[in-house]
Amino acid sequence: MAGYLSESDFVMVEEGFSTRDLLEELTLGASQAATGEVTAFFVADLGAIVRKQFCFLKCLPRVRPFYAVKCNSSPGVLKVLAELGLGFSCANKAEMELVQRIGIPASKIIYANPCKQIAHIKYAAKHGIRLLSFDNEMELAKVAKSHPSARMVLCIATDDSHSLSCLSMRFGASLKSCRHLLAKAKRSHMEVVGVSFHIGSGCPDPQAYAQSIADARLVFEMGTELGHRMHILDLGGGFPGIEGAKVRFEEIASVINPALDLYFPEGCGVDILAELGRYYVTSAFTLAVNVIGKKEVFSDQPSREEENSFASKTIVYHLEEGVYGIFNSVLFDNTCPTPILQKKPSTEQPSYSSSLWGPVLDGYDCVAEGLWLPQLHVGDWLVFENMGAYTVGTGSLLGGAQACRVTYAMSRVAWEALRGQLLPPEPEEDAEDVCKPLSCGWEITDTLCVGPVFTPASIM
Repeated sequence: MAGYLSESDFVMVEEGFSTRDLLEELTLGASQAATGEVTAFFVADLGAIVRKQFCFLKCLPRVRPFYAVKCNSSPGVLKVLAELGLGFSCANKAEMELVQRIGIPASKIIYANPCKQIAHIKYAAKHGIRLLSFDNEMELAKVAKSHPSARMVLCIATDDSHSLSCLSMRFGASLKSCRHLLAKAKRSHMEVVGVSFHIGSGCPDPQAYAQSIADARLVFEMGTELGHRMHILDLGGGFPGIEGAKVRFEEIASVINPALDLYFPEGCGVDILAELGRYYVTSAFTLAVNVIGKKEVFSDQPSREEENSFASKTIVYHLEEGVYGIFNSVLFDNTCPTPILQKKPSTEQPSYSSSLWGPVLDGYDCVAEGLWLPQLHVGDWLVFENMGAYTVGTGSLLGGAQACRVTYAMSRVAWEALRGQLLPPEPEEDAEDVCKPLSCGWEITDTLCVGPVFTPASIM
């Protein structure tokens, strides 16, 4: 082991002891606390992150994963991923400082923000972080002036029109502009070493990866013609983090692998990377949040059916966290979080039309509506699963809001797997140099279906 994570960093649990069991203990302890101050908290299953890495190595054996720090920068997550040998994709100076503080070498860090502050570029230069992305002339000029030894990765636009989070409107160079940018870099004595793209989060069509890989091949050829040493392909992110996603990770892998074999065959000297965030952390985090307020709203003119049922009453519950904090996915991803009751209601207990609201007194801080819940009380706990992405370490939009406490847990089996020889030794080469792909020695047993062959889009 590399020594990033130790047993003192988490609660060791035996097999069969679930996250829900730990949550029950912690909520009981919080409710009985002498201070009477009860706050929301997370339980993070680090073993789930370890399992995700094993799955990644099995499904995408040629791809070297980098973790997108902005997704969840909590210490336990960074440490376990560092122990697993991942690199780190940083969006600003604070994230670069954070990962370097835990001992990550500069060679395993990508400064992947295509819109960078000059002070942050200078920080990267000073601390040996050489791999930076760009998608326009102004960004190239900024880096050329402040970090002339940087090795640049050209970020190209993709068709992400069907993704939940579309990035190509603001980020990514069109194929028409790539030759000009590559030539400009050559004239500026800046070395371009590869191509990256990002299809956006929640893309329902995995074939978008195949098309983007085909487009990247075309840009590689442009760069090579102009004298650049092109040897990095960055697949970006957009990989799902939950089992119930419309498109499973395995389906995406079954499209990526044949596309890589076609356009970047093994042995071609290209190092293939990916920047994953949600994939690793979404399902690993479970949130427990307290009901802090309650109001019953009755229908002014209930129908005859409503008069004889519980439908004439709607209950509004206020939680200590809302859409301007932990539940920001309601605003940004259009999700509808579904709570799990910490106390199981009896079968005879009636359900009421209910809605959940955050602590901010405006009309937008609505966490969920249209729920049917039994009667809850102030002080009751609600549990929300799949809460690991963009909820921890991203900073609340509310000034002065404090970060929620995180309790990390890992089963003894997962810990022994992490400590054992199931993972490969870390490559010694720099991130910008050609590396052998990670492998855990497993054979891929599933037959990956081969998708259609894509032709790189033409340039007018």
